[in-house]
Amino acid sequence: MTTYLLAGGGTAGHVNPLLAVADRIRATEADATVLVLGTAEGLESRLVPARGYELIVVARVPFPRRPNRAAMRFLPRFNAAVRTVTDVIRSRRVDVVVGFGGYVSTPAYLAARRAGVPIVIHEANARPGLANKLGARLTRHVGVAFAGTPIRHARFVGMPLRPEIERLDRTKARPDALAFFGLVQERPVLLVTGGSLGARKLNATMVAAARDLVAAGWQVLHITGSKAEVTDPRLPNYHLLEYCDRMDLALAAADFAVTRAGAATVSELCALGIPAVYVPYPVGNGEQRFNAAPVLAAGGGILIDDKDFVPAFVQAELVTLLGDRAHVAAMARAAASVGALDGTIQMVDLIHEALTT
Repeated sequence: MTTYLLAGGGTAGHVNPLLAVADRIRATEADATVLVLGTAEGLESRLVPARGYELIVVARVPFPRRPNRAAMRFLPRFNAAVRTVTDVIRSRRVDVVVGFGGYVSTPAYLAARRAGVPIVIHEANARPGLANKLGARLTRHVGVAFAGTPIRHARFVGMPLRPEIERLDRTKARPDALAFFGLVQERPVLLVTGGSLGARKLNATMVAAARDLVAAGWQVLHITGSKAEVTDPRLPNYHLLEYCDRMDLALAAADFAVTRAGAATVSELCALGIPAVYVPYPVGNGEQRFNAAPVLAAGGGILIDDKDFVPAFVQAELVTLLGDRAHVAAMARAAASVGALDGTIQMVDLIHEALTT
């Protein structure tokens, strides 16, 4: 029996691939034990127990960015977190530690090294995070979602995807998807989404250009997110909804997308062969621009800065593109050429390799 300790959390970008790997292990190894290391504040505090996994909570200890009182407290708190994880590894007889980034991964990597346990890393972003860059110095088993990610010992495995995305047959599911959202068969579908919380600029621009998009012969499925500040244009063939709990069906229906460029979003769209206009999140370290780079180079997407994503762009550029169905079809093939549906399997294989070497 193998005991796995999966470490990661904070955001969906860390939690979702972690859960995909956990689900694969549980489905294929009946006698395995899967433990998850996370914080009480992150998304994992809700999603991990809901999925049926034991969550072991450690203190959230962010690296100090400047010399201040918090920086003076960092080292004792960080060392305490490492000791806590070391005790977990030894008491629960953990065989391998698998990190997905985030605050808890660094103490997990150092604890695994202290306990003499193999370390495996998955880096979801094309620009690696600090925790995984440190962890990559301690292991040769480093899987990345994007080819060319600048991290030691990188091996392309792809993104571990949700099972409902891995198994999605878009052609077969499309009739049910159209019916689910009240869409028609005669028009292609433009999917607009900025994530569960939404994207203010993206939402406002698309609603402002709603008439032009519908007049171009498309129908729009616009998922605004929970913090939307837009009013439904109430146009035929423009479907506005705040939340979608069946994103698999939304992706089955989509012929083109307008979206942010988070690692999971880019990976899912490419795996399913859906071309897109990517509008990177303008805050942070710029990793979303790097996430989109491979599909842009292949010709399966277009990138535009958040500040430039205005109604005039949609009316002049996007509407023109959507009117060229042959071009859209070529972009779909290009997106699929850099996508991968087997990221979960590849990552689990890397974990097993670490266990046997």
